[in-house]
Amino acid sequence: MPLKLHRPIAFFDLETTGVSIGSDRIVEISILKIHPDGNRDIKTLRINPQMPIPPGATAVHHITDEDVKDKPTFKQVAQNIMQFLENCDFAGYNSNTFDIPLLTEEFMRNGFEFDPKNRKFVDVQNIFHKKEQRTLGAAYKFYCDKTIENAHSAEADILATFEVLEAQLERYPDLETDVAWLADYSQKHKTADLMGRIIFNEKNEEMFNFGKHKGRPVSLVLKNEPSYYDWMMNGDFPQYTKKVLTAIRLREMGK
Repeated sequence: MPLKLHRPIAFFDLETTGVSIGSDRIVEISILKIHPDGNRDIKTLRINPQMPIPPGATAVHHITDEDVKDKPTFKQVAQNIMQFLENCDFAGYNSNTFDIPLLTEEFMRNGFEFDPKNRKFVDVQNIFHKKEQRTLGAAYKFYCDKTIENAHSAEADILATFEVLEAQLERYPDLETDVAWLADYSQKHKTADLMGRIIFNEKNEEMFNFGKHKGRPVSLVLKNEPSYYDWMMNGDFPQYTKKVLTAIRLREMGK
């Protein structure tokens, strides 16, 4: 069952130096862009992370320091990636909590203004977990009866993710093909900051979703404990989370 697209949707996957949004870097990105007319474009780039790739990360994606030593830095390819993603909604596997926040962080740390708040996010992993509770490899076997060749390369993973979503749409009659509907369905929470450190409650109020203030309104915490803002701004939180926190603080101060 084909997706109902009102604008292009970009399925993308990242291979990285690790899993810390604030400190790790992209070493490979692959983007599969599906247009409303069904045409597809794919872009795959190796990137020099300007830091050593830990052996544990290489063991997963098989990309070494030698493989990327002569590749461009993220700053050198950022404009190209932004243009490719222009006017696209986003999709991926575990993309809501990892790929989208990390890509946003890379743009911001390199001086590029990249605000994804007007995009729709379809996380195929969340759909899968709501339906079957498995990994990407198991999802690909379950839905497509195939084994991922060259697993943990960004391009192989993202092609498999797109096929899994297509198969999910065929298997489950209650799933709609509209990207906005799928984005709502595949969200665990309505988030304010991508990473889910700050989420919205049923009244559309920003709430902390971690730590000692989990479940409490951000505005109330900032009012009663102003030092918490400084702690977060000086901590290892993504820049986008800090941007959202600052916007809330300024709003509450009436600025």
